[in-house]
Parts: sequence; C-alpha cells; structure tokens
Amino acid sequence: MAGQPDNDGIVQPAGVAVEASSLRDQVATIRRGLAGSPVRNTLLWMSVSIMAVIIATSIGQVLLNRWNQPFYDALARRDMAAFLHQLLVFAIIAGGLLVLNIGQTWLNQMIRLTLRKALTMDLIDQWMRPARAFRLANAGAIGVNPDQRMQQDAAHLSDLSTDLGVGLLQSCILLVSFVGVLWQLSSGFVFHIGGTSLAIPGYMVWAAILYAGTASWLSWLVGRPLITLNSDRYTREAELRSSMVRVNENVDAIALYHGEADAKRRLDIDLDTVLGAMRRIYSAQINLSWVTDTYGWITVVAPILVASPVYFAGDISFGGLMMAVGAFNQVHSSLRWFINNIGGIADWRATLMRVADFRIALDETDVLHDTEKRIVFGENASGSLTFEKLEVASPEGCTKLADQHVEIHAGERVMITGEPGAGKTLFFRAIAGLWPWGSGRIGLPAGETLIFVPRVPYFPAGTLREVLDHPNGPAPASDADIAAVLAEVGLERLSPSLNRAGRWDHELSDDEQRLLAFARLALRQPKWLIIDEALDAFDGPSLRRVLSMLAKRLPPDAAILNIGRGQHNNQFFPRGLTIVKDAGAPALKPARVRAGAIEPPPAPARRK
Repeated sequence: MAGQPDNDGIVQPAGVAVEASSLRDQVATIRRGLAGSPVRNTLLWMSVSIMAVIIATSIGQVLLNRWNQPFYDALARRDMAAFLHQLLVFAIIAGGLLVLNIGQTWLNQMIRLTLRKALTMDLIDQWMRPARAFRLANAGAIGVNPDQRMQQDAAHLSDLSTDLGVGLLQSCILLVSFVGVLWQLSSGFVFHIGGTSLAIPGYMVWAAILYAGTASWLSWLVGRPLITLNSDRYTREAELRSSMVRVNENVDAIALYHGEADAKRRLDIDLDTVLGAMRRIYSAQINLSWVTDTYGWITVVAPILVASPVYFAGDISFGGLMMAVGAFNQVHSSLRWFINNIGGIADWRATLMRVADFRIALDETDVLHDTEKRIVFGENASGSLTFEKLEVASPEGCTKLADQHVEIHAGERVMITGEPGAGKTLFFRAIAGLWPWGSGRIGLPAGETLIFVPRVPYFPAGTLREVLDHPNGPAPASDADIAAVLAEVGLERLSPSLNRAGRWDHELSDDEQRLLAFARLALRQPKWLIIDEALDAFDGPSLRRVLSMLAKRLPPDAAILNIGRGQHNNQFFPRGLTIVKDAGAPALKPARVRAGAIEPPPAPARRK
C-alpha cells in the first residue's frame, strides 16, 4: 500500500487501515467531550429543569385522564351543572399544561443551543491542537471535509439528541405515570366466555405492551438500513459542497482554460451521487411508512376494541371506558416512542457515527503509525541545529541528507537542495515536527524558536495590521516600520490599508502574498528561519528585494535554511546541503484509525 509522492516530494499516506468504532466508543467519546466543556454545568441545570417540567406535565396528564370519567358520565346523564363544572376543571388543568408546554419548548431550544455550543467548541479545540489538523488531513477519508463534521453534523447531532432525548424522557415518565392507572382500571375487567368468568390482571397493560412491542420490532427491522443510508448521504453532500467550493475558488483558471463544461460535468456527477443517496433514503422511508402508518390507523380503534368486551358486558360505564381508553393511549403512546422516531433514531445514529468517529480520529492521530520508529528531538546547549543520522520515513522509502552528521550554527545561511521527488517538503515537515516518523536525531538550538515558512503563506482573516503583527511575535511594529518594510518588498501601495479588513489571500496575487509573508517575517525578526521553496517562485528583481530585506532586517546572528531548487545567489547562501531519497529503505506502514466504516481514499496520483 505504497503512497505516491508528488513532484516536490510531498508524500500522502498510502492508506489508513480502518477499524469500525462501536456505539459504546462513540457515546463515550461524546460524553468525554461534554464533560470537559465550559458550558457543562449550564447543560446539566437545563436538563434537570426540563426533567422537572416533564414530571409536572405528567402529573397534569394524569389529572386530565381522571377528568375523563366524570366529564363523560355527566354527558351520559345529561347533567348540565356537572358538565359546566367539569369544563371549569378542564380549563384549570389545560391552562397549567399550556404553561408547562411553553416552558418545555423554551428549555428544549436552549438545550439544543447549549449542546451545539459544547460539541462544536470541543471539536474545534481538539482539531486545533498543535499539528492535529495536519495529521488528520493525512489520515485518509476521516480527514476529508472536517468543516462539515464540525459545523453541520455537530449542529444536526445536537438537534436530534435534544429532541430524541427529551421525547424519550417524557415517554418514560408518562409510561410510569399511566401504567399504574391502566393496571388499576384493568383490575375490574372480567371476560364472560360461555358462562365462565375470566379476569386477567393488568389486561390492558399487557395488551398495550404486546401491541407496541410488535410494532417496534417491525419498525426496527424495516428502518435499520436508514443508518447506513443517512451516513452515505452526508458523505455525498460533503463531496458536492467541496466540489462547488473548489470550482468557486478557481473560477479564473476555469474561465481561462474554458473548462466550464468539464467543471459542470464533475458537479453533475457529484449531484447525481447525492440524488442517488436521497432516492435510496426515500425508498427506505416509504417502506417504513407502510409499517408506521398502518399501526397509526389501527391505533385509532385499538384501545376501544381491547376494552369493548368488558363494556358490552356492562362491567364498566361509558365514562370508565373513555378513561381506560385515555390511559391505554398514554401508555401506548409512550411505548411506541421508538416507532414514531425510528427515522430520527437512524439519522441520529448516522450523525453520531460521523461526529464521534471524527473526534476519535483526532485523538488517535497523535498515535498514528504508533508501531513505527520516530525521530528523536532534543536541544543543543551549544545553540546550534544538528541532524544526526536523520532518516525521514515515508511509504516510498526514506528521505535523508547526504551527510549523516550536520551542524548548523547561528548566523549561517544554508541552501538545502534535492532532485524532484527527493522529499524536500517532507524533510521540512520533519524539522517542524509535523512528520515525526523515521529515525535519527534532530537537535534544536536551546531556548530558541524556529520559524517555518511554507510554500503557500497563510493569512488569517482581519486587518492588514493584524496580519503583519504576528500574535507570537515581538511588540507590534509602528506604522513607519511597517511602511518601510512594505516598500522594501515592493508593496508600498498597501501602506494606507493597514486598518482595512479583507481576504488578503484573495485580494493579492500569489507573488504579492509571498512578498507580504516575508515582510511579516522581517517585522518579527526571527533568529532561526526555515524556508520551504517559498523563494523559488520569485523572479530576479523580487528575489533580490527579499534577500536584501532579510539581510538588512534580520539580526546579524540569524540563521536561514532555504530548502529549494538552489537557483539563488550563492553569496547569500554560501553553504550547501543535499537531500537524497533512499527508495530501498523500509516503507512506512499504514496506520490504524477507527473511522466507523469509512474507507480510505486511493493514494493520489503523481502530478505530471
């Protein structure tokens, strides 16, 4: 299962062996996330409050059920005074239930909001741990479209968990409240069969349990495929959205290459997969509706049919019959919660799997390739940067320096080159600690912070001043210093825009973004600078401006390591090192990450 490096030696993992996580693992993972949330206590108090409201509502429902007998008996007697009195009683009970229902609705909404906050904050916190997002992106299919899992799936899971949880709690409390009532009513039910009297203790309770149990079993049997179908749909939706975002970000290139037809074709393919997934879901839902709707219609007359033999025998009054029917409906309604929510349960199960497996993968990326050797990192009291027998493992072999023992001192400027595919970017990531698999030792200068410059710069959303004032850097630079540095790299036109917020990665050209990144470095004034091919894209004048600025702005003892093609001024980088690829070395084995039945994507093809 070997991966494919691109022409810059960036190796993607060949694959990730997938272990399906269990429901227990998924629930335990979400519970751990909520336990450490800053809104945990708020969520707990809201849960206790809604439980109290549901209990009070159940008491009101019991009182309302008891009201049935005197109300219908008054109707049967044509007793106007008793009828009006029972209407007054109904108004009091119904008014109290109305207030409780509104309070329950408000608490339900607040729990959904708080739960979403807790889940999303936890996922973002785990995702933004040092190097985790990078490692997850290289962990196979589980790292694809993490934005959907944290935004859409977490929100959907919060809504479903709240609605299903509150509904289940309410059904359980109503069941406990009305089982006793229905059992007591059933005690007077006597069946007369051929001159023989037969009494079945709790007859209507057993009838409700048998009726709802049969319906629940059939509903689960028919509705279970919805779990897999919903999970597949969410994956297809994420792929479609990702394709649309990719097209939107490359509209200029698409227009120049006249690639609209091809882009449309690919979007149509992704749309067809989404529609196909939705058709399968709708087909399964129709099959489920045959079961649930059939039981729904039977339920209209089922309680009367169950109690009718006793009523026609004259053992209960009409009011007693309606009271028994009301209690049966409450018990049956509680028992058929599963039937009513089988579609939501399948959706919840699928969403839980996506969110929980994402969080499990975030934890397990820290132990990715845990059977492989790791590069040893240490500190050098001498203040130098050393590489001792360093070999960076990859599925294609290993990347290493031609010299086994290398020491770089403060103030040195070193050019590190290698053939295409040798693994220059992989070597860069190894120094940064993003790719820790391999052997040997990297000795870092004690007490110093190494600054890494990737090929593609990153600019956070905000004002230009915020982009240039690095949060981990020295004190913010003055406007004069910023203007001077921008002028030195040829971006003096940006000086009046320091307080303007914008998407600088969209507003500026590729060259301007790289120039701005080096201007930010000059303002930060690092003592150790590691560059990954960021200088290779500059033309002659731009490169001279950047090198001149670095020589002028960085401290005299600043060390600069430039990993690239070596087409730069040898006077600026007097020392040279070479990266080589040993394809005969043992390959890095695939990792094992639990990802709930999500298969890894194929290894990316080599770019031409």
